[in-house]
Amino acid sequence: MKLSDLNPGPGIGASSWHVEMDGHGLLMDAGTHPKLEGSPALPLYDKIRERPVDAIAFTHCHHDHVGSLPVALRMFPRAHVMMTELSYFIIERVLHNSVNVMKRQADEKGIAEYPLYTHREVDELAPGFQGYRYNREIEWGAFEKATRGQPSPTLEFHDAGHALGSAGIMVRGKKETLFYTGDVCLHDQTILKAARFGDVQADVMIMETTRGTRKTPADYSRDGEIGKLASAIEATFERGGSVLIPTFALGRTQEMLAILALLMKEGRLKKQTVFIGGLGRVFTEIYDLQSHRANRQHTNLHLNEALDLQVLDRDHAAKIKLNRGRLFVMTAGMLTENTTAYDLAKRMVEDPKHGLFFVGYADPATPGGRLKAAGVGETFHYSDSVGGLAKRCDVRDFDLTAHANREALLELVGQVEPRTLILGHGDPEARAWFGEQVRGRWPKIKTLQPKPGETVEV
Repeated sequence: MKLSDLNPGPGIGASSWHVEMDGHGLLMDAGTHPKLEGSPALPLYDKIRERPVDAIAFTHCHHDHVGSLPVALRMFPRAHVMMTELSYFIIERVLHNSVNVMKRQADEKGIAEYPLYTHREVDELAPGFQGYRYNREIEWGAFEKATRGQPSPTLEFHDAGHALGSAGIMVRGKKETLFYTGDVCLHDQTILKAARFGDVQADVMIMETTRGTRKTPADYSRDGEIGKLASAIEATFERGGSVLIPTFALGRTQEMLAILALLMKEGRLKKQTVFIGGLGRVFTEIYDLQSHRANRQHTNLHLNEALDLQVLDRDHAAKIKLNRGRLFVMTAGMLTENTTAYDLAKRMVEDPKHGLFFVGYADPATPGGRLKAAGVGETFHYSDSVGGLAKRCDVRDFDLTAHANREALLELVGQVEPRTLILGHGDPEARAWFGEQVRGRWPKIKTLQPKPGETVEV
């Protein structure tokens, strides 16, 4: 078995792995790097240009896992695209949104390469996409079986609990097995239940390491974090301010809306309009429509019915009054420049009445990351276009992650019992922590951390 890490950088980056097994090739994930722009944000597809790619299977519809799918298909046009049936309902919207973002960046930043693919290209590729149920074994090399004379390896999607449609991928060959976790959540969220990896075991495992540098406090509980969030929202309203919760459109938005719906139902928060972004509303509709297919909590909770949701665009956000206890759950979890969340935060940061509450990761190099790192009252660099702002509003971080805690991931290693563990999708410090822990607890497990573009044989 040959494995190549196609992520162009050493951190979380653009997720993409190539596996060669029994004469067949499978590309797992086709992401884009969230910190880079243009072709440098793409996986290192040139490294496998001369190697087989019979199929492309992706774990879920976040851009760092699927944002370069049309580019991969341009290079490997005969590859069949495989995903979970729930991802099938999401993928086209994600890719079309990516085109819109790239076109906007081409105008605003002068990036000549953008867009890397077009709306027409997405529309032409989409009929070839195929969704599958969880826990169904599928032959992925059989499309070329007649010409290569080799039996086909199989793959099987296992519910990863991270976002709607997310999956770990089990790959089985004649003699070897591989399990790729993708992004995984091993605890129940408010809306989705934990991953269902059951009794998965494999010879080789590729594992995400996102939270490898973050120790879980002994007194941590998700309910406790939700209680703190509710109190912080109430306190903000009492002093006449508004609350902004920056989120990612797929997964984080629906998790936060579910939390708010339950808090309002219980009387812990007053019932009121929740302002959301347009793409967040689209995915919220899909969460509601596909609730019967998903392994989720509160199966009768339909977010569009339980909440008074109102889509807020940038033009209206610039005019809306902020002194009336408004509640915003806006797409752009890192306050990416030229988004509605970015604009709202710019208006709120210097006013101590308001609350800006993060519920997920914000890269230190983004406006959200710089805001979180600044001290109270400190002037920090918000963006090149805005310059410095003084941090005077209430900024807090609530740990409501959709990624597995590092302690749970270690237990997963013990369950899967791989002979070889490949560490990926995490910063170097996070991977190093897992490598040290695994060597201490399971010295017979070989741990590898391939460099960008490196191929390892296991």
